[in-house]
Amino acid sequence: MTTGFFIAIEGGEGAGKSTQANLLAKHLQSLGFEVVTTREPGGTHTAEKIRDILLDPKIDDMPATTEALLFAAARADHAANLIRPALERGAVVICDRYIESSVAYQGAARGLGVDYIRQLSAWATHDLMPDFTIYIDVPVTDSAERMEGTDRMEIQSRDFHTLVHQAFRDIASNSNSAHVQIDGTRDREDIAEQISTAVTEAMKSR
Repeated sequence: MTTGFFIAIEGGEGAGKSTQANLLAKHLQSLGFEVVTTREPGGTHTAEKIRDILLDPKIDDMPATTEALLFAAARADHAANLIRPALERGAVVICDRYIESSVAYQGAARGLGVDYIRQLSAWATHDLMPDFTIYIDVPVTDSAERMEGTDRMEIQSRDFHTLVHQAFRDIASNSNSAHVQIDGTRDREDIAEQISTAVTEAMKSR
């Protein structure tokens, strides 16, 4: 590969994104690829500082617009200082959350508008989009049992998380980009196998 391959893993709280990102990374590394795993918000020094603010459960008066702009700011730094450089040297980048998370959380659940939030993130990243997106679908009743309830996003209401869950389903169903939607209630090994197969096919196609 002369250029890298960018994979985003999306889904609601407790969907198992981090676990599957690590399993996919090990699989791709076994095939000889350089793999960079990262997360949003975060991934760089500046973005991690912004993450601390965004997920601070003591902050209960943050306007939705402030939240959206902070996510976009963290993403701008992340894209410029970590993701693009890794892709340019030919690495596979696996990101736990990316633009579609903002579309689901701030665009849909916060009511700021999905098109506006997608445009904001595209501007912030200079149109850096994933080559392949994995949507892990877990019902809200299941994800609630997996959440630790320790950060500001996890402690949002059940209604909020229901809106996020439906938004991800709508995004995946209407996406014209290369993606796969996975049933996140299945065994971890089954999910990992489905993901690795889908990613391998996507990489071959590219």
